Amino acid sequence: MRLPENRELREERGRLATQMQELAAGGMKSSEDREKFNRLDAEQKRLKDRIDFVERADQAYSEMRRSGAPPAGHLGEVISPTEQADHEYRAAFGRYLRRGRSELSMEDRALLKMETRDMAEGALGGAYPGAPVGGGFFVPVGFVQKVEVALKYYGPMLDGGLGMPTILNTETGQPLPWPTSMDTTVMGELVGENQIVTTRDVNIGMIMFGAWKLSTKLVKVSLELIEDSSFDIENFLINQFAERIGRAANMYLTTGLGFAASQPYGIVPATLAGGLIATAVGSYANDGVGAANTIGSDDLVTLEHKVDPLYRREGRYMMSDQVLRSLKMIKDRYGRPLWQAGIRDREPDTINGYAYAINPYMDQLQTAASSPVVTANTMLFGQLAKYVVRRVRNLSVLRLTERYAEYGQVGFLGFYRFDGQLVDAGSHPIAALQNIY
Repeated sequence: MRLPENRELREERGRLATQMQELAAGGMKSSEDREKFNRLDAEQKRLKDRIDFVERADQAYSEMRRSGAPPAGHLGEVISPTEQADHEYRAAFGRYLRRGRSELSMEDRALLKMETRDMAEGALGGAYPGAPVGGGFFVPVGFVQKVEVALKYYGPMLDGGLGMPTILNTETGQPLPWPTSMDTTVMGELVGENQIVTTRDVNIGMIMFGAWKLSTKLVKVSLELIEDSSFDIENFLINQFAERIGRAANMYLTTGLGFAASQPYGIVPATLAGGLIATAVGSYANDGVGAANTIGSDDLVTLEHKVDPLYRREGRYMMSDQVLRSLKMIKDRYGRPLWQAGIRDREPDTINGYAYAINPYMDQLQTAASSPVVTANTMLFGQLAKYVVRRVRNLSVLRLTERYAEYGQVGFLGFYRFDGQLVDAGSHPIAALQNIY
């Protein structure tokens, strides 16, 4: 457990946040003040990364303790048949990555064949839709879990934490209906003695989740590295796949245009379709200077109150890091900073009292007006958990031996299937802030 370290890191970050707020209060009129603010900001971000790492490690430790299961492989431990089967499959899969299908033993082939399935209906033997018979293998459970953990570093849309988009894992990619109900305007009734009750059916709708296929693109590895026993090819592929999948999936889950464009329906277009849109007036009311290409405390209040109070209780902001940086320099009409650093254990940083997520695929603020007019979707606010990300856990990997043989390389290719939809039955749980230049 690292709670003492966590407290020390948070206290140090709180001191940096206080210095940043003092600089912002002074207006940062000199270049030295702006440079100092940037240095303090970079240092507090470094501390925040360390705090997140420590808290994730503590959470994993706590979950292991709650499970009552010691780490596998200890002397005297009895391993369950399921764990043993997964261990054997993972070992066989590792040999497949190093040597390819032709060099596998009969036992390994039989073991891996047990897990080769096609995700498309009516075909046999492939490990992804459209693969030839025997084209590849699904990765072991542990491989999938490590990829999923690493994905979180590349964008908030795959985080699945408290107040974040909901993650729905499925074993197959078949169409998945999600029922919705819009019943917010209907209330119960008083009924007198011997009087009949009124009939009012519940309005039921449905959102359909698909499974769009995402490729990691080819990852080439030299034969020398693969044959080197000190080279951990499994962790290498985990990092490469997670980086490529994470960036692409986060982009489509943020700005994807939906089924008509053969993409997931991103959280920004889905929110705009709901119609809860606030137009920023800028920070002039705060500083007497800011124009429409800024965001002020009044804009945040307007955005928050676009959302029903039921969803506002679990509300969270989403914005780019550039927008967050601008908000760190803004105070409300009473001189209170909009940005507050979380000081206590597991306390999040807040903007205007609400936690936030940084998404690199949200629009940024422009420095000046432009022609023709540009509309930037700079912030979202609401119950982000109403956005559901469907992930197919059967991640598959192909080993391409012949394609780069003349270069002494082997190609690896991964496929990941996912979809995203805003579960909005008509009550619109998320609102968007637009800056128009």
